[in-house]
Amino acid sequence: MTQFDPHMVLLIAAAAIVTYLTRFGGYVLITRMARIPPRMEAALNAVPAAVLTTLVAPAFFNGGTDTKVAMAIALVVGLRFSPTAMLIAGWAVAMAWRHLAG
Repeated sequence: MTQFDPHMVLLIAAAAIVTYLTRFGGYVLITRMARIPPRMEAALNAVPAAVLTTLVAPAFFNGGTDTKVAMAIALVVGLRFSPTAMLIAGWAVAMAWRHLAG
């Protein structure tokens, strides 16, 4: 059984508060602007790619060969077809690789 650590609870609460304040502050900042500056718009446009990278990179570098091959095939399929086709192709390759390789 784990022990109750009040410092950990305070750390989690502080992190939650800071996260909330940064999200709320960003909302307030953007709603008060008459026009979003081009540099801020460019930064906001880069957020989806940054989030996707933080989700995909650890899986690629920590995963096995099946994961790497499935992600490579999904990338190639994703360049030509819909995201659904990309997801299905990556999943099918990973499952087939795992079934055949054992």
